[in-house]
Amino acid sequence: MLAVPIWLWGAFAATVIVSLVIDLLAHRSAHVIGFREAAAWSGLWVGLALIFGGVVFLVLGGTAGTEYTTAWLLEKSLSVDNLFVFALIFAYFKVPRAYQHRVLFFGVIGALVFRGIFLAAGVAVVSRFTAVLFVFAAILFYSVYKILKGEEESFDPGKSFAVRLLRKVIPVSDTYVGTKFFIKEAGKHVATPLLAVVAAIEAADLIFAVDSVPAVLAVSDDAFIVYTSNAFAILGLRALYFMLSGLLDRFHYLSKGLAIILGFIGVKLILQACHKLISDSVPEIPSPVSLGVIVVVLAASVVLSLRRPAEAATNEKTKQR
Repeated sequence: MLAVPIWLWGAFAATVIVSLVIDLLAHRSAHVIGFREAAAWSGLWVGLALIFGGVVFLVLGGTAGTEYTTAWLLEKSLSVDNLFVFALIFAYFKVPRAYQHRVLFFGVIGALVFRGIFLAAGVAVVSRFTAVLFVFAAILFYSVYKILKGEEESFDPGKSFAVRLLRKVIPVSDTYVGTKFFIKEAGKHVATPLLAVVAAIEAADLIFAVDSVPAVLAVSDDAFIVYTSNAFAILGLRALYFMLSGLLDRFHYLSKGLAIILGFIGVKLILQACHKLISDSVPEIPSPVSLGVIVVVLAASVVLSLRRPAEAATNEKTKQR
């Protein structure tokens, strides 16, 4: 485990809190977020993540800095699947575009809390039971199988456990009332559909954590590295969604790229487990190599998607059949 100075934890916490406050103040009034605004905010979040990575590199060393960058980029790439689910949830609940940022803002806060719990538990388990790495690898390989076979787990927003539980706890109205989560009807407090959307977003993040947590633990088992990298990746999700909301379907090869990355990370987990449990002679995959593989695969997936549009790729497969 890294000897992380308390002030570095404090700097991280202060950066996250100040960033969230500024973001909230900048979006006090509900409005439709356009591409330029989203791109500017996305650049800001990426810049913050990279600056913090530079601080990690200077304070904790090159290995820690590389692990942080690799974990951040890995989480950022895996979060693309979340964007498709966000679009599905917003369409299902017919969320007005002007209210979508507020939903994702509170969704991010919940994700920061739940990811922290899951990652802390994962680090504790891995540090005591190295063999659990084989289980994590199996989870990733199963995810690869589902992606390649086109059997990715579907998500029904209306039937998610969180939404059903919310409806049992408090009545949910049928109409949106601005960005309010609660209103009074006939003298009773009821929730607006906006609160149900937040619940659906949180439920979706819990599902994606099943892949995300084992994957990031393959990069590092240090609590500081895995949580800070996840946090900065999550913070940039909203801006990334609004920037790419109209372009998601164009990146049709990205799912295949993510399958390759998950498979690679699964192999990395197995080698780590064998190195620790069987013999020091079993090689481990260095973090710089992991970072290089992720960058190359992501870049290739995006370039190939843009050069071969989905319609052309489908027609070519049809001809081959």
